[in-house]
Amino acid sequence: MSHMITADLVDLDLSADTKDAAARALAERMAAQGRVTDLEGFLADVAAREAQMPTGLEGGIGIPHCRSEHVTEPTLAFGRSSAGIDFGAADGPADLVFLIAAPAGADDAHLTILSSLARQLMNTEFTDALRSVDDAAAAAALIRGDDTPSEDSVAAPAAASAGAATGTTAPEEDRPFRIVAVTSCPTGIAHTYMAAESLENAGRDAGVEVVVETQGSAGFTRLDPAVIAAADAVILAHDVPVREKDRFAGKPTVDTGVKAAINRPADLITEVRGKAERGEVTAAAASGATPVERAGGSGEGYGTKLRTWLMSGVSYMVPFVAAGGLLIALGFAIGGYEINEAPSVMEHFVWTQADSWGALLFQIGGVAFGFLVPVLAGYIAYGMADRPGLVPGFVGGAIALTVNAGFLGGLAAGLIAGGVVMAIQKVRIPAGMRGIMPVVVIPLISAAVVGFLMFVVIGKPIAEAQKAMTDWLNGLTGTNAVLLGALLGLMMCFDLGGPVNKVAYTFATAGIAVASPSDSAMKIMAAVMAAGMVPPLAMALATTVRGKLFNRAERENGKAAWVLGASFISEGAIPFAAADPLRVIPASMVGGAVTGSLSMAFDATLRAPHGGIFVVPLIGNPFLYLVAIAAGVCVTTALVIVLKGLSKPVPGAAGTGPGEGAAAGARSKEAVAA
Repeated sequence: MSHMITADLVDLDLSADTKDAAARALAERMAAQGRVTDLEGFLADVAAREAQMPTGLEGGIGIPHCRSEHVTEPTLAFGRSSAGIDFGAADGPADLVFLIAAPAGADDAHLTILSSLARQLMNTEFTDALRSVDDAAAAAALIRGDDTPSEDSVAAPAAASAGAATGTTAPEEDRPFRIVAVTSCPTGIAHTYMAAESLENAGRDAGVEVVVETQGSAGFTRLDPAVIAAADAVILAHDVPVREKDRFAGKPTVDTGVKAAINRPADLITEVRGKAERGEVTAAAASGATPVERAGGSGEGYGTKLRTWLMSGVSYMVPFVAAGGLLIALGFAIGGYEINEAPSVMEHFVWTQADSWGALLFQIGGVAFGFLVPVLAGYIAYGMADRPGLVPGFVGGAIALTVNAGFLGGLAAGLIAGGVVMAIQKVRIPAGMRGIMPVVVIPLISAAVVGFLMFVVIGKPIAEAQKAMTDWLNGLTGTNAVLLGALLGLMMCFDLGGPVNKVAYTFATAGIAVASPSDSAMKIMAAVMAAGMVPPLAMALATTVRGKLFNRAERENGKAAWVLGASFISEGAIPFAAADPLRVIPASMVGGAVTGSLSMAFDATLRAPHGGIFVVPLIGNPFLYLVAIAAGVCVTTALVIVLKGLSKPVPGAAGTGPGEGAAAGARSKEAVAA
């Protein structure tokens, strides 16, 4: 670490009063040393990392950090604040601030050094020494390890872990309780290793043997399978998917965030020991395959859990929607709108006839659409209960189709399936039966319960509700249809690909997920796609018309937003909404509402669930449809330009760096999502 921190990178009188100002002050020292090539770009990367999870730790420590292409070499800057700076820690502000900058391609050796520092921060003697040092050079030397206090105490946990990993443990009759753990965080530079150190220290204090696998940016060394097999319990402290998670199946497990392991390791150890005593085990899990790895984890509110579970199902359903819908749309384009009456291609297929190819595409798309509700239900249950939820979820979703309960039935089936599996997993099971639970007992019982409920209890009422809603939509005309289009437009532009956006999109795709969708369903699909194209196209136009209102990074994002918006990817506007949510989001919602209402008023229809301008030939009344999109884009563009011009300082001026905007935007979007 001899070159990673020098006296020039130490500020013992840090005067900043916010975390953004602190990051800027320390980053300026890095830039002055030539270690950061683009200050604003680097600060934007720091803010983006901060938005993922606050970097404040209990004990008065703040560790903003990131990987960035604007960093030339691994660098560490240190600041000490007398007043304290809020980095989001539960116990209050931080007086010790470490800004860690790693190049996008940092080598393992440097990252290993940074991980050593992270572990040192768990040593109170080390932090006490930093609080009392009165010379910048001495502080740099202390951080480099030239004069690190109590190195033996810091090395003790690692030594204990090494002994456990090699199997040199106490005799079986008097051995301590054994825990294996995995820690990982988004950047894998600091929190990963601090959590490991914290767990090892807490384990030593409790007389528990803890062996930790750190899955950081410097790679990871897998725990010895023999150590895992001998472990009594597992702690997974992570904010990114655990690699090879299935290694820990069949053991009592606590699954939580990485900061929980840093702040309350003793509680996690107590919790997992309690699970072991009660015989609670974790079934086999897919190796980090799910995008909601911690769906419904402890410490989250019920609303957050429910939203995460539903988003799990929707995220897996959308590819089926896109593939099936586009195939059906292409089938209509090639074979005409009567192609849905064509015989099976297994009975009649002529290689040289366009109608046969149209029928083939239509029928393949129909098969893909047939998976929508089962996949939705199956992966809602997966988000709740992991892999054991798949069987009852898919069975419940298929039954929802059988009883004509449709999309609403799939939602109910997924939630019921996940709940049933979670209830079964809480039952204390004899050790001899644990091996067959995930492959025999849980699928059998859960599928039977879900099937009974869907066939006998709730399937028919949901089917009737689904029919009533469909009849209502088919009856919408005139003003009612226009108002519905405005509402869908508002939803599509509210959180730009978030839960509210996905609710509107799923509502629309469910209506066309049949062989012969109604005109009302196709009008709704057209309005939803048109409104979703407005925000990125409007931001692209605004950066072109009044580029001086946007910083350089936003102008570059504007170029990409043209393509993203034209492709119906609403997320193309997120960088703008994150930097300035109070102006961009309301303006986008107004434009989306205008487009949605005009699309409905123009009776535009759409059979494809995705594609943007590339499926315009498949749209009913395509010219007026494009007029509706253009109107919404112009409205949003005008509002954004006016709002930014009236009350927002030009980006890049003092105190308005992208770091502040991005962090504020992330907080705003998080509040909106909540």
